[in-house]
Amino acid sequence: MPDIRTLPVTAELIDYAVAHGSWPVDDVLADLQAETAALGRVAGMQVGPDEGQLLTLLTRLVDARRAVEVGTFTGYSSLCIARGLAPGGSLLCCDVSEEWTALGRRAWERAGVADRIELRIAPAIETLRALPADEPIDLAFIDADKPGYVGYWEELVPRVRPGGLLLADNVLWSGEIANPERTDENTEALRAFNDRVAADDRVEAAVLPAFDGLTIARKG
Repeated sequence: MPDIRTLPVTAELIDYAVAHGSWPVDDVLADLQAETAALGRVAGMQVGPDEGQLLTLLTRLVDARRAVEVGTFTGYSSLCIARGLAPGGSLLCCDVSEEWTALGRRAWERAGVADRIELRIAPAIETLRALPADEPIDLAFIDADKPGYVGYWEELVPRVRPGGLLLADNVLWSGEIANPERTDENTEALRAFNDRVAADDRVEAAVLPAFDGLTIARKG
């Protein structure tokens, strides 16, 4: 008997789901997807439109006025978060690539959200450590180098307000996270991160087995 929890997620099913969400893919997002795809293999780092919709919704759910993104790439996820911000809200993006984020900057301008986004090109851990402790964050999204996840988490959790959200992408690593034979640096780093979140009594967390695995944690 097949596992009733298993749903084959096809491209057609994702398109159907996105079409029935509140934020369908518009020309700005479609063009950004195409530009990113032209970069080649690295395009796999971009979130999909289904995850983008969820980011917008989660941002709205917590009425986020101050959000932080660690790992911006070409700006798709940041655009989706910025669209969900409360009036007067702002998003701080941390990345190290001027080349990739330049695509994002253009898309943000076209989408009319550039005034809500601040991009800092520097090692993210340095940017996070410099954030003031008395300006609480409503929502944080981690989607960057995997060995850095635990460090980013430790900097962000104290700064997120009670009831705020921390999100982390790629935590199931194409399903390899549960493969004991996979012991490369990224997989081991994600295992350490997942163990840290599960043991962290400052948050309530669930791992969503969708996309590439998304941790959703609420600060207590």
